[in-house]
Amino acid sequence: MECVGLGARNFAAMGVSFWPTFPSQRITLSRKQGPFRRCGLCRHYMRVRAASTGSERCVAVNFKEGFADQEDYVKGGGSELLFVQMQQSKLMDKQSKLADKLAPISVGENVLDLVVIGCGPAGLALAAESAKLGLKVGLIGPDLPFTNNYGVWEDEFKDLGLEGCIEHVWQDTILYLDDNDPILIGRAYGRVSRHLLHEELLRRCVESGVTYLCSRVERIAEASNGHSLVACEQDIVVPCRLATVASGAASGKLLQYEVGGPKVSVQTAYGVEVEVENNPYDPSLMVFMDYRDYMKQKVPCLEAEYPTFLYAMPMSPTRVFFEETCLASKEAMPFGLLKKKLFSRLQTMGIRIIKTYEEEWSYIPVGGSLPNTEQKNLAFGAAASMVHPATGYSVVRSLSEAPKYASVIANILKQAHSKDTLTRIKSTENISMQVPSLPVGAWRGY
Repeated sequence: MECVGLGARNFAAMGVSFWPTFPSQRITLSRKQGPFRRCGLCRHYMRVRAASTGSERCVAVNFKEGFADQEDYVKGGGSELLFVQMQQSKLMDKQSKLADKLAPISVGENVLDLVVIGCGPAGLALAAESAKLGLKVGLIGPDLPFTNNYGVWEDEFKDLGLEGCIEHVWQDTILYLDDNDPILIGRAYGRVSRHLLHEELLRRCVESGVTYLCSRVERIAEASNGHSLVACEQDIVVPCRLATVASGAASGKLLQYEVGGPKVSVQTAYGVEVEVENNPYDPSLMVFMDYRDYMKQKVPCLEAEYPTFLYAMPMSPTRVFFEETCLASKEAMPFGLLKKKLFSRLQTMGIRIIKTYEEEWSYIPVGGSLPNTEQKNLAFGAAASMVHPATGYSVVRSLSEAPKYASVIANILKQAHSKDTLTRIKSTENISMQVPSLPVGAWRGY
């Protein structure tokens, strides 16, 4: 719902390989790190429609990559992984490259205070807030644009000082249940500009002095002196006092999660931004949920086994973003069924598509286990289960918690540094055990 595009942006730990763009020290680490298995890999070529121009291109996508376990595989896309990687591969020409704006991480004898792994909204926000407090912060992850469309409550983005990143506002939202009388929610809703949000968070990173390495992270090891060693591609190792993983829900290669917790469910949605004729919706209102049974089918069909609703953003009387959404399911509703159901709905409603600007494949893991707090590495954003288990909303939560999270990290690191105790921290006395000093809601997911 909130994330009209992809929900799990674990680019730092999985996906297509990306090479570092600047020289750094190369150190060989032992491969005896936490156990994980590698899935088979096969390459497919798919056509992806660009958001900016509506043009298509062929991209190579990996059908399977390395995941920690079956749960991690499900979080990363599971049976719908091909579509998830198509979403990741979209062209976003307006967004700046991180490597063009941020100074490179200088790997050598210098030890960073904090390394943030992951370059989505959560990672950029946490890196900027931490560096603003005087920490030496490095950001690591592939240099990729924001491909997700975010829908937010306008007042929440105003509270974050990000109202300038909203590209369209509807002064009210409506909800349809089982009849044609909509329920007015009485709250303004906005569509976030991916370009403006990326540029604003990047600007904050630049101003606070965040440095950057374009690379996937293979693993995080612990040195004998208590420092963390972030092992990247091509045997590049970045030492730091603390590593925080903000690389999306499928971060099991870099984090340990509690055993015996609830199994993850998945929200899937297929959307299209289109030019249409016969749009029945008022362009001044955002359609939050339309649960009406448009087909009233008497013949059983596979797509009817999954309850779905329509989510619609009328950008004008004729240009609309339509999305068919399965809110949560133990077995992800396939994108093929969602697409079939969406077009059946639009056809039944008499809506005629004239032109397609963009397709969306939204895959959001919801629920699941929380990170184990006895490990040394921290988690933030979707990696820390900060995704609402019922709605899939997460970006406002991550952006609003970043300042508090950064403040606690900075206080702990500065105290440890002043006492010269950090290098003697044992595995049972690590920084992650001190994070509960955060307000409970800021670090324990939902």
